[in-house]
Amino acid sequence: MVNKRMYAILDIETTGGKYNEEGITEIAIYKFDGHTIVDQFSSLVNPEKPIQPFVINLTGINNEMLRQAPKFYEIAKRIIEITDGCIMVAHNALFDNRILTTEFERLGYKFERETLCTVELAKKLIPDMPSYSLGKLVRSLGIPLSDRHRAQGDAKATVALFKMLLAKDTSKEIITETLRKEPKQQLAPKLLDIIENIPAETGVYYMHNEAGKIIYIGKSKNIKKRLTQHFTNDNRKSKKIQLEVKSVTFEKTGNELIALLKEFEEIKQNKPLFNRSLRRPLFTHQLTSFEDENGYINLKIENADGRKKAITTFSNYQQAKSTLFKITEENQLCQKLTGLYDTKKQCFNHSIKECYGACIRKEPVKEYNNRVQAFLEKNSYENQNMIIIDRGREIEERSVILIENGIYKGYGFYNLNFQINNPEILKSIINPTQGSRDVQHIIQNYLRRNKVLKIVNL
Repeated sequence: MVNKRMYAILDIETTGGKYNEEGITEIAIYKFDGHTIVDQFSSLVNPEKPIQPFVINLTGINNEMLRQAPKFYEIAKRIIEITDGCIMVAHNALFDNRILTTEFERLGYKFERETLCTVELAKKLIPDMPSYSLGKLVRSLGIPLSDRHRAQGDAKATVALFKMLLAKDTSKEIITETLRKEPKQQLAPKLLDIIENIPAETGVYYMHNEAGKIIYIGKSKNIKKRLTQHFTNDNRKSKKIQLEVKSVTFEKTGNELIALLKEFEEIKQNKPLFNRSLRRPLFTHQLTSFEDENGYINLKIENADGRKKAITTFSNYQQAKSTLFKITEENQLCQKLTGLYDTKKQCFNHSIKECYGACIRKEPVKEYNNRVQAFLEKNSYENQNMIIIDRGREIEERSVILIENGIYKGYGFYNLNFQINNPEILKSIINPTQGSRDVQHIIQNYLRRNKVLKIVNL
């Protein structure tokens, strides 16, 4: 018997503009079980950039309406939750999926969902229609559509259209297609034996071949689940691993940050056969600062350059830009002086009274620079001495990461009953490790997106 499929039927409205630079202005998602809507989410979204005039005319959504709307990062968790385990359905799914994955990439999160497109399905199941645009198609099928070019109206009409397509799909092409995209491959007995004694915990795992040599190192918040994915995937690399692997060993780390650091260090040392991806640079862009001719401290995204002093580093340009928008907002900085709004006049935020006017030299230099300086002191690693404390491998244990003069020195674990206030005792429990810009990137990138139990300045 086939399990009940869940679909996340959605529609997105955007600012318009250059390819991959559009921002979301509105989103609506209906969770649909093939019969009824079981959950729903809709929201206006502040895209942190102006809407193209032709889009305002089309949707009726203007900049003023979005001033108080949540930013994308504020609704991202809800989108992940409502689409989890669902097949994403949209009218022109390629567009909606591209926009969503791009927004998540800017946050450093890999958003992956199987998709179905109602345009393609309609062409297959209802051929010879005069038009397959949503408005014309639903009108000719007698499906009501209110609020055309608004996310909720379009998504609701797409639900009705999809329901009709499911009913017309007598040969069950939709179900077959979705099941085909999720092959439930049976595990070979050898691989079942390997997985049996592996814990569903956070840590690093090591795949060995018949000679005992490490052929792959990975990390996961759930080692057992990750190994099951390796052993059921049918891509070329996974199939090679399935043939070669003879045994798997593991080390629990208690939290993902130490797993990331350990994985990086040990791949570098062991250079396993199937770990080619981590041989590429971990970061491509960095954030730097400079003082302009008017004395204001500017922030700037640049290509990664080891010769220059970086405040922080990023895995890609989109992540850098998204983070800088967040920094600008949280520290009440000017979009023009953080390179996010290219203009010779006032920035967009000043026009909606969310910038104090550094862009037009209205705000005193000292006041503006004090806020930038506070951000720099909080986020720059330079000369910092601190320890990062987080969960350990057992309940009564904690992990500790030591940063000395801005350089990562290593990690260790200690019992909760054991005081580590003495720096010498602290150093004795640390596994010394070589610091590098890559390691600094891993730590800063992790702390930007995750909470730890405690950060203590020494």
